[in-house]
Amino acid sequence: MSEATVFCNQCGQAVNAAASFCTRCGATVTPSAGATPSIPIPPPVAVGYAGFWIRFLAVLIDGVILAAVLTPVKLILHLPGWMAGRHADGLNPMMMLPLIGLSMLISALANWLYEAYFLSSERQATLGKMALGIRVTGTNGRRLSFGQATLRHFAKWLSGLTLLIGYIMAAFTERKQALHDMIAGTFVIRV
Repeated sequence: MSEATVFCNQCGQAVNAAASFCTRCGATVTPSAGATPSIPIPPPVAVGYAGFWIRFLAVLIDGVILAAVLTPVKLILHLPGWMAGRHADGLNPMMMLPLIGLSMLISALANWLYEAYFLSSERQATLGKMALGIRVTGTNGRRLSFGQATLRHFAKWLSGLTLLIGYIMAAFTERKQALHDMIAGTFVIRV
């Protein structure tokens, strides 16, 4: 007849009921008198933080996706300006300035809405991050709100204004957080 087995409340390891400590994690095992073995608790999943280079590659993928969508929009937007601004001497740059400004505004809005929407969605990742198996989570391990994703997006401007040091921090911090992650209270993890 085999001895009774209990499961560690900390890590879920099967332990002999007579043991005082878990053989896996060292937690104290205190089986209740007359208790029947319970269903084992799965061990906690170790979190792997996504480092600088995989995050950089995800940003490149997202940039290609956004460029593929925005380039036709910008061409359509600029076409009337090019036609109206043409004269015998060539293109009138003053006719193009408002269109360039509008084009930059559309790009900025598209980037913000793309990132904030996808990071606050159930997938917690942009298309580039999904392709590489990483996602963004709050420090509590939960999905970001749209507001928190927006804060993270605009905090990236500070990461860029620090001569990109804010981005490079992800290569050297313990939990691979860039400056914008620290500001928004987020982590980028491997799924």
